[in-house]
Amino acid sequence: MRIDIVSVFPEIIEGAIQNSIMKRAREKGLVEFHLHNLRDYSLDKHRRVDDYPFGGEAGMVMQVEPIDRVISHLKSQREYDEVIFTSPDGEPFTQSTANELSLMKNLIILCGHYKGVDYRVREHLVTRELSIGDFVLTGGELVAAMIADAVARVIPGAIGDEQSALSDSFQDGLLAPPVYTRPAEYKGWKVPEVLLSGHERKIAEWRHEQSLERTKKRRPDLLQEY
Repeated sequence: MRIDIVSVFPEIIEGAIQNSIMKRAREKGLVEFHLHNLRDYSLDKHRRVDDYPFGGEAGMVMQVEPIDRVISHLKSQREYDEVIFTSPDGEPFTQSTANELSLMKNLIILCGHYKGVDYRVREHLVTRELSIGDFVLTGGELVAAMIADAVARVIPGAIGDEQSALSDSFQDGLLAPPVYTRPAEYKGWKVPEVLLSGHERKIAEWRHEQSLERTKKRRPDLLQEY
């Protein structure tokens, strides 16, 4: 799998892809990450990629020309399954979205910045818009790193124990159950007896019950879909 990330500040993303699961996935040859500085595709002598919005609104807007150039350049070399734009008003990025994207071959992630992007980019150049929540960040670099991480970690082989990823929260539509490790008792705080019993069926039933209970308390909205 190949993920191309286009950004005004690619150095923000560099640290994330050089550590932990994303680094391991790269070293195993499971995923390639390629960072592109949008300023390299500007024809302006100062390498600017933004300008004032028509109509006099406050803030600066990312220009369509350099974005078109970088996307056209990448598309001239290979086909892409999705061209993703990170935006607060995009569709919610969920675990099922990450699972879906992990099955694709080539992705482009365009990081938003400034006041926003010339709307013609959204109308003609991107195929999907993703949001991680109802709030605004300075730029889409952190969002792109989060999407890349969520996608890479579910690619088979990225995590040593693949069952670990499959038991994460949201994989089955519910929050994950509580987990414990040694010691079995600390300061009088005890691990639930069922987890020490070795009885696989009872442990599975307990975990499912706990998932339902935690989801009911913390994310009742998920139960409707579940």
